[in-house]
Amino acid sequence: MNKIEMEIKVEIIKRETIKPSSLTPHNLRCFDLCLIDQLQPIVYIPLALFYSNHNDPLHNSHAKVADKSHKLKTSLSESLTRFYPLAGRIKDHVSIECNDVGADYLEARVNCLLSDILQQPEQKMLHFFLPEEIESLQAGTERLVLVQASFFECGGMAIGVCISHRLADAAMISMFIKGWADMALGSGEEVVPEFSAASRLPPRRDFSPTPPAMNLMNEKRATKRYVFDASKIASLKAKAASASVEQTTRIEAVSALIWKCAMTASRSNFGSPKPSMLIQMMNIRKRVLPPFSENSFGNLVWYFGAQTRDSQTELHSLVGELRKGKEAFTENYATKFQGDEAFSIVGKCSEEFDNHHTTEVMDSFCFSSWCRYPLYEADFGWGKPTWVTIAGLVYKNVTVLMDTRDGSGIEAWVTLSEEDMTLFQRDQELLTFASLNPSVLDKA
Repeated sequence: MNKIEMEIKVEIIKRETIKPSSLTPHNLRCFDLCLIDQLQPIVYIPLALFYSNHNDPLHNSHAKVADKSHKLKTSLSESLTRFYPLAGRIKDHVSIECNDVGADYLEARVNCLLSDILQQPEQKMLHFFLPEEIESLQAGTERLVLVQASFFECGGMAIGVCISHRLADAAMISMFIKGWADMALGSGEEVVPEFSAASRLPPRRDFSPTPPAMNLMNEKRATKRYVFDASKIASLKAKAASASVEQTTRIEAVSALIWKCAMTASRSNFGSPKPSMLIQMMNIRKRVLPPFSENSFGNLVWYFGAQTRDSQTELHSLVGELRKGKEAFTENYATKFQGDEAFSIVGKCSEEFDNHHTTEVMDSFCFSSWCRYPLYEADFGWGKPTWVTIAGLVYKNVTVLMDTRDGSGIEAWVTLSEEDMTLFQRDQELLTFASLNPSVLDKA
């Protein structure tokens, strides 16, 4: 724990309930979850957006803080009307009761400068800016959305958002944040969510499998932040290219490198080679046929797997496995992800995953990419964010990728067991392409 983390103090000044600006019509009071919603763990997805003061001489005045807070609350109320299921409660494992009970809104004061946080951001510090613990029981029984607006001494601010994973994936959270910010800014743009996912992927009352990524053991773990800038990603892509995959994507290249280094650390600690699997979560809105609307509400994510048994694995071969897994999804599932066929796919994939882990010793690494979502466009009226980050990971062997502020680099939050992280963070190939927890301010 560093000095800043020990000294930081976040004081909650106010706690309010923000209700939708208009009542939900009676015919919309029961919202059906889709099949993939049912697979999600009942936890919160945490996101934190940090805003600098942009040299405003009145940045820390009571009037300025009150104005910003009022704007956030008013626009949140209007957004909850548009995204009406978020203002309700989980009724059971197949539906949401849209009863307009609203979202929690907390206002906080922070006893330090925003630059103190951004100079060397540690994940443990980020929890100060969240309105609730990620694994809180509230995620299953209480508010589906919680917001904390934290105001720094320098006039900077943080907006921490927790949204129930039962209703939201990365794309949906990004859509909600964009719609909320546009509403606050009065930009005239309108984000209109589309609520038909359950009509194509109906929920099942007799179905409650364990999500594949959540089978990973929850043990002592360590989380580190690595940043890959554009020039290093270009070099990495060139190194990862091969005859089978001539043009690698930046996600493929970064994921393959992290997978390789994590695999090496795990095998070293285990004492011998063992199979390894990468599970890549992906947004399926545009990958299935017919495609879903880009603004489809809910969890519309699935995964593909890449596996290796080699004791020594080259970067280009791991990229090749990733590409094959992605193409196999399109070939095998793209036209089948609806109705009973989707239910069969979900059951088959869950069974295959479980069989892998009951028949042999195997590592699994889960990757989720938040890249290309317009989170850095979230201007509520005081400029675009200086930094946007997912503010917590609770499972080991999980990596989340996000854009850097310039949109060309990648920020990776990597969580491994403490034992594996000790070796991983010293891997020279990794450090050739990535910087360990650099200052956010260098890129601001």
